[in-house]
Amino acid sequence: MLGWLTGLGLFGSGILSAISNFVFIKPRATYGQPQRFSIGKPDDFPPGVRATLGARGLCVVREGNKIAALSTTCTHLGCIVGVSDSGFACPCHGSRFDQDGTVTGGPAPRPLPWYKVTLAPNGELEVDKDIEITPGSYLSL
Repeated sequence: MLGWLTGLGLFGSGILSAISNFVFIKPRATYGQPQRFSIGKPDDFPPGVRATLGARGLCVVREGNKIAALSTTCTHLGCIVGVSDSGFACPCHGSRFDQDGTVTGGPAPRPLPWYKVTLAPNGELEVDKDIEITPGSYLSL
């Protein structure tokens, strides 16, 4: 009887050890959303549009045959800015930005970043938030 209980204990210990190894082998890192992603076809953004993509933290601006993507994350404390008549406005601390993302008022220390936009081979626009470009640089369509 004692031998049978010992064997059962060792078997249970082995099962628990195997399960814990699988749990701890799994990486605990999270990488977040990809920083390069598609935002759709150029026709999805008609000329003159300033479309915010809230989930991506972007504002897509199209002027004629030129298109650009600006961050909608305030450079002060990271609040999401909204589109206003004069450009962008931070609802949290009052920073103001013009249409190009240049700071016009408030505590924001830097302008809103512009991100690289490319046209993928499948005809869709791709934004790479890892690559900031000079403000005022548009992709010509």
